[in-house]
Amino acid sequence: MQNKTFVAVAVGLGLIGLSACGSGGAKPAADSKTVTLVSHDSWAVSKNVLQDFEKQTGYKVRVLKDGDAGQAVNKAILTKDDPQGDVFFGVDNTLLSRALDNGLFQPYSAKGLDKVGAPYQLDQDRHRVTPVDYGDICVNYDKAYFSKHKLTPPRSFADLAKPQYRNLLVTENAATSSPGLGFLLGSAAQFGDTGWQDYWKKLKANGVKVVDGWEQAYYQEFSGSSEGKKAGGDRPLVVSYASSPPAEVIYAKKRPSTAPTGVADGTCFRQIEFAGLLSNAKNPKGAKAFIDFLVSREFQEDMPLNMFVYPVVQGAKVPTEFTEYGPAAQHPETMAPGKIAANRDQWVRSWTSLVLK
Repeated sequence: MQNKTFVAVAVGLGLIGLSACGSGGAKPAADSKTVTLVSHDSWAVSKNVLQDFEKQTGYKVRVLKDGDAGQAVNKAILTKDDPQGDVFFGVDNTLLSRALDNGLFQPYSAKGLDKVGAPYQLDQDRHRVTPVDYGDICVNYDKAYFSKHKLTPPRSFADLAKPQYRNLLVTENAATSSPGLGFLLGSAAQFGDTGWQDYWKKLKANGVKVVDGWEQAYYQEFSGSSEGKKAGGDRPLVVSYASSPPAEVIYAKKRPSTAPTGVADGTCFRQIEFAGLLSNAKNPKGAKAFIDFLVSREFQEDMPLNMFVYPVVQGAKVPTEFTEYGPAAQHPETMAPGKIAANRDQWVRSWTSLVLK
């Protein structure tokens, strides 16, 4: 949903070492008043909001960032018997079954969970994970490019395979990036279990470019982002997020009246992020308090402009920049967790064979 000016998005599936933020240093002792959060690089919270949690509970929060979300998930699975922390934040619905099947989390029903919308509670029978946020993976387009070339931007998955959009789209590798995987799942939801393969053959013939991760796609290849312009990006279509346009407005040196990028609203796939109490956590009591904090109204309303995602708690306010420049998709593609679990790895292998070879 990483390492970007707006921190809600890029995710990959490789493995890298952990980097420490916060109090740092050696791993806290089991009886410590420190809660260690393991997350992807997109984790962000306002200083005063985190200080409120620490004052109210007496716990000090230590953050270990482990690269992209998929990297963090894989690392957490490999170290589950001696975890690096107490709480994990950032596993999403595209990889949830991998984490659950590997016993990464222990059950905990968070205080305030009754205020979380039912569509986000994908493990509601066992409560091994707690929903924290959601966002929509969607194709973004460079408004200036399409205006200059008098070309109507694409609106659907099918549009992207049309001749007028040849050599315009860049996407992330579905095997190494969560947005890339989400886009693949969105196409499978749109075209069916077998139809998505023919669709990707058409995209490949139409010149789709595949890069490893979101940062490269959005900051280097996409002509519509501020960083992409500086890098000479020449692709006016990119797989990103519905929340990317408001970020372009908020972080512009001079705030424009309208977002320089738009969203092809027929290309979206709903992504939900979760937090969980790690199995064998050394401070489970502190971890539970922190998970409660993640679904508190204070954190939920602070989160959108820090991580550019939407709150899952009913009644939590959404910034006006989101409603004006990047509203959530009205009809995003979705897929049941069981279906993702049953097909994800085979689909990724097939996708790799079709698109990259």
